[in-house]
Amino acid sequence: MRAANLFTGLPPPAAEEHFETLFAAPGLRIERIVSHHHASPPDFWYEQAGDEWVMLAQGSAELEFADGRRQALDPGDWLLIPAGCRHRVARTGPDTVWLAVHVVAGAPDAPA
Repeated sequence: MRAANLFTGLPPPAAEEHFETLFAAPGLRIERIVSHHHASPPDFWYEQAGDEWVMLAQGSAELEFADGRRQALDPGDWLLIPAGCRHRVARTGPDTVWLAVHVVAGAPDAPA
C-alpha cells in the first residue's frame, strides 16, 4: 500500500509547471500538476488523444479553448476535456495544484 498527501512536498516556483505521475496503469495515468503564475505560450495548444479529467485542488486557474470559450476554475472545480479538444492554460495563480486523470487512448484496458 502507498499513501501520501497531495499537498506535501510541493516544488518551489520555477520557470515551468511541475508534472508528477502519482499513479499509472494500463489505459490510465493520474498526475499532480503544480503551477505558479504559469500560462501556455500564446501559440501553444494541448490536443490530447485521450480524455482528461482535471480538478483544481488549490489556487486559481483559467483554461482557454480553441473555439474561444474560457473556463475559470476555483478549488474543487473539475472539468472533463474530451479527446481532441484543443485547450491551453490561460493563467494560474500562485501555489496552484491540479489533479489530472488521463485516459490513454488506444490502451487495451482503457475505460470506455
